Order: sequence, then C-alpha cells, then structure tokens
Amino acid sequence: MAIGDGSVAGFVTVTTRRHFTGQVDAYIGELVVSTEAEGTGIGRALVNAAEAWARDRGLQRMTLETGAANTRARGFYRALGYAAEEIRLSKPISTGDQAMPDRPPTGENTVNAS
Repeated sequence: MAIGDGSVAGFVTVTTRRHFTGQVDAYIGELVVSTEAEGTGIGRALVNAAEAWARDRGLQRMTLETGAANTRARGFYRALGYAAEEIRLSKPISTGDQAMPDRPPTGENTVNAS
C-alpha cells in the first residue's frame, strides 16, 4: 500500500500462480492508484515492490492481466518491460429460457456436440 498526504494513494496485490508451462510465477492481481496520485510514480513503486516480493521468494517471472482495450495500462506495463504473452478471447453466451439462476455452472470440461 502506498500512502500519500495521509491517505491511501494506491495498492498492489501479489500472489503466486501456476504459469501455463507449469512454472510457479508471481501474479499481480490488482494494481490501483488513486486519481490524485496518477503520474507521480506510485504505480511504478508498487510494481517494483511486487517484483521485490517475488525475487525474495525465488520466483523468476511476474505475470498480470489487463483489458485489451485498456491502452493506458498496457502502455504503463510495456514501459516497465512487460510484454503480451497470450490472448484470451471471450463471448457472452445467451442461455435463453433454459437459464437456471439459482444453480451455479458445473465447471465440467466436456461438451457433447451431437
């Protein structure tokens, strides 16, 4: 957490996550900087702190996700040396009349196309 002028200026959350290669990486889940603190270096300092946390644990890679349309965040991360590694595609699925709002998805990985 970063404090500026007596109030929270930003925060970062970092944890571990398994990379698609099987390697365990550090993962930035959230990076938030207040509007007042944008452009002051708080975001860069928070990412540096997250990277130090990863180094202290012997982790060799930091990963994160951001929206494809979030050009500002993508530019910020690019300036810090981050590069796009994979692309996730999504599409909303209409469930029509068969929607069961009280029942969560099963999470099964099989699809019967017949």
